[in-house]
Amino acid sequence: MKTYLVTGGAGFIGSNYIHFMLGKYKDIKIINVDALTYAGNPENLLAVAKHPGYSFVKADICDKDKIAAIFRENEIDVVVHFAAESHVDRSIADPEIFVRTNVLGTLVMLNQARNAWEKEDGTYPAGKKFIHISTDEVYGSLTEEGTYFYETTPYDPRSPYSASKAGSDMLVRSYMETYKFPANITNCSNNYGPFQFPEKLIPLIINNALQGKKLPVYGDGKNVRDWLYVEDHAKAIDLVTKKGRLFETYNIGGHNEKQNIEIVTIILDTLVDMLPDDDSRKKHINHDLITYVEDRKGHDRRYAIAPDKIKAELGWEPETMFAEGIRRTIAWYFENAEWMSHVTSGEYQTYYEKMYSVKS
Repeated sequence: MKTYLVTGGAGFIGSNYIHFMLGKYKDIKIINVDALTYAGNPENLLAVAKHPGYSFVKADICDKDKIAAIFRENEIDVVVHFAAESHVDRSIADPEIFVRTNVLGTLVMLNQARNAWEKEDGTYPAGKKFIHISTDEVYGSLTEEGTYFYETTPYDPRSPYSASKAGSDMLVRSYMETYKFPANITNCSNNYGPFQFPEKLIPLIINNALQGKKLPVYGDGKNVRDWLYVEDHAKAIDLVTKKGRLFETYNIGGHNEKQNIEIVTIILDTLVDMLPDDDSRKKHINHDLITYVEDRKGHDRRYAIAPDKIKAELGWEPETMFAEGIRRTIAWYFENAEWMSHVTSGEYQTYYEKMYSVKS
């Protein structure tokens, strides 16, 4: 029975990964380590809280003593390192916490895994692997249509968030090179799906539209992102863990490039289509809710990932096209209105007003 240590497993992608893994495998144990900051939500894991293969430890990944204790008390086979501060807007407002969590936290995880796994001769037992989850934002911004990010694309981060993730990637690369540390790096495009905190575009638009609130769109709304359904991402990570060549980086993209304004209009049209005619929320959902706000500082124009390598080597490609994925996502939010109510109370309201109150 393999034991997986998942960091940041109460967050959006991490919780979806845990649900996927416990649903697919009967012979694994998952230890979820999360500090439960604003985006880490225990409600994301209520369905597996009593699963015999699941356990939770509240800990900050920067706390080397707590992380060391987890390795000491458990025979960890795989680390899947999601834990990170991940929202660009917040990184612009407070860069320091991003450097602390994303860079120092990754260093702590690398050191404790190495301490636990490395043998006296400098080698590692078969089956040990550290999967570092990163982002396409480390590559910077694409200006020409038809161009893509590849694993060989030079890093060119443009925000404190992407710079901190680039730093963490470089640490993992250095450990693979210096210590022959058994690891892989994955760089993914924008994820969407269940349990996503509504500071991100898709759940923000769904939530506001259902309440008849304005829909804030940065700048001219023509910034392009490549959208990946979160379950497809979980499947890719599983494949990299099982079959990925050690020391390699794999780009994970969704083949779903869309402008932000396209995403907003698709969500509005899909909500109108999915809501029953007698639902009172339907009457106030329209394109007049779209409100352009002052653009984000250093807003990258276009991201697009080429997942050619992971397809060629591991046979992975995205299964969920956007039209299907957005309907599944909206259906989930319909069914989990109480979850949304809980996560949008308190501090979120203050943050929302600060970020989106200024119109351009």
